[in-house]
Amino acid sequence: MIPADVRATLETLDVVTLAVPAFVALVIIEMIVVRLTRRGRYNALDSGASLAMGLGNTIAGVFFGGLVVAGHFFVYQYRLFDIPWAWWSLALCFFGEDLAYYWFHRIAHERRWFWASHVVHHTSQHYNLTTALRQTWTGAISFSWIFALPLSLIGFPPLMTFFFGGVSLVYQFWIHTETIQRMGPLEWVMNTPSHHRVHHATNPRYLDANYAGVLIIWDRIFGTFVPERDDDKPRYGVISNLGSFNPFRVAFHEWAGIFRDVRSARSVREVFGYVFGRPGWSPDGSRKTSRSIKAEWEAREAARVPAE
Repeated sequence: MIPADVRATLETLDVVTLAVPAFVALVIIEMIVVRLTRRGRYNALDSGASLAMGLGNTIAGVFFGGLVVAGHFFVYQYRLFDIPWAWWSLALCFFGEDLAYYWFHRIAHERRWFWASHVVHHTSQHYNLTTALRQTWTGAISFSWIFALPLSLIGFPPLMTFFFGGVSLVYQFWIHTETIQRMGPLEWVMNTPSHHRVHHATNPRYLDANYAGVLIIWDRIFGTFVPERDDDKPRYGVISNLGSFNPFRVAFHEWAGIFRDVRSARSVREVFGYVFGRPGWSPDGSRKTSRSIKAEWEAREAARVPAE
């Protein structure tokens, strides 16, 4: 068992808040490195938009974070097991939370309702540490947090799950950079800047890939891993870039798009498709989805390879 004082510390430890000074220091260091090495890019307006989104995410957490806490503690009442605070349970919860994050992240790219919140993080056409701060304002009220609820149902204390959620968020900050290249054997197990650059890229080769939080093993297991290639430099952003640094447009543009599409829908099927289909879904298939874009690219690549 974990000593009572250690448990009390973990239950109340806000690792994200504690990491803020390190975030600021690392951003400044990266800016200096980028200026000296020309490896990476910064844009004042883009970084300003990312910082505004991060501030708005913090404010939204104050107003709506209670919904997440209440949801977990409600489910915890019906837990299947009484899992204690112990070293073995901490290890299991770490892996469990990271697996839950993988599935949240994957589905957030595959279903438009969740994409409407998550797309915010992908709207920057630059890739630097300020991009990590470009976070949604609507994650709590769109129920993006439900993917971790099975941990509470199994019996992991919600505060334990929240702790590892914070650890994952802090870990993912530093991988938003172009200043660090490949990291040797760590690439096989951990999510790294190279793997996450692929995830943020709009190159057809890289679409729908590398959903990892801390561990890249889930992508390798579930077939969504794609390595970064030197001959296909990542291009960042979304398929149809916003062309705006207005934080309110960044925060709500996809929700507005859902509203417009639902208003024009002619059947319940179309309503469901516009809300819960893949981003880009349309009744007649005239719009592009990441899957169709990647399929077309794969067909072109296959056509370029001479038949044996």
